[in-house]
Amino acid sequence: MEKSLRAYENLDFLRSPAARAIRVECEMTEPAFRLYPYGIHKTLVIFGSARTLPKADAEAALAAVERKIAERPFGEDEKKAMLRRARQDLKNSHYYEAARQLSYELTKWTLEAYPLAADRFYVCSGGGPGIMEAANRGAFEAGGKTMGLGITLPKEQQLNPYISPTLGFNFRYFFVRKYWFLKLARALIVFPGGFGTMDELFEMLTLVQTGKSGRKIPIILFGREFWDSVVNFKKFDELGYISPEDLNDFVIVDTVAEAREIIIREITAGGPLADGPDPVDMD
Repeated sequence: MEKSLRAYENLDFLRSPAARAIRVECEMTEPAFRLYPYGIHKTLVIFGSARTLPKADAEAALAAVERKIAERPFGEDEKKAMLRRARQDLKNSHYYEAARQLSYELTKWTLEAYPLAADRFYVCSGGGPGIMEAANRGAFEAGGKTMGLGITLPKEQQLNPYISPTLGFNFRYFFVRKYWFLKLARALIVFPGGFGTMDELFEMLTLVQTGKSGRKIPIILFGREFWDSVVNFKKFDELGYISPEDLNDFVIVDTVAEAREIIIREITAGGPLADGPDPVDMD
């Protein structure tokens, strides 16, 4: 007689629409089970474009484009487009190096400042390539543990190799992934990026503005040239869509040193933005 499966062993059921609520509950609770042995409950979230390359890779990509153009006939418009993108990727690569350095310095600081692992702040990224890889890479190079909260996408995106073993998470549901970013975050550092980066930034700004974050989370935007050209934050105030004080919910910086100083000052116990209640404990 064929052995009947228990419900929790039936993978066809668990992957079906009927079990969606169960899958959501698993994603809500399983990370806590995995994090508990490490005592990780405070993270520094670093976000930005998945397309940002390390400088060496961007230089190699530009050289490859130049060789390709020299070897094959292309129209002038096509050549200009290929070169423009490759040169822009090289220009953007300094953000990868800055994210890597900032993560390195913050991890070194927390390792030296807090002997007990449970007291430390851990760099956490969105788990993918680009700026997220740079963040995990810097923490890895500093000798610290580092987390990645990945997401399953139609175009498969693998977790980057610098995430600590057992601290790489791959979510199916965006909203649950955001829950875990917020639950643990003590600071958010946002580098230039696209729609996903903007989504995470404005989600966090909204939660801080409305008090749903449960604590005042410092939000650092890295790269004034990018932010001033892409988002006119002051216009929100001028047109009456936000209050003037809402502009104080974030700060824009241009250097690793400035970002490091602000973050450490604001998250250090006793500072103006020290730990508040856990957001999941709010009514």
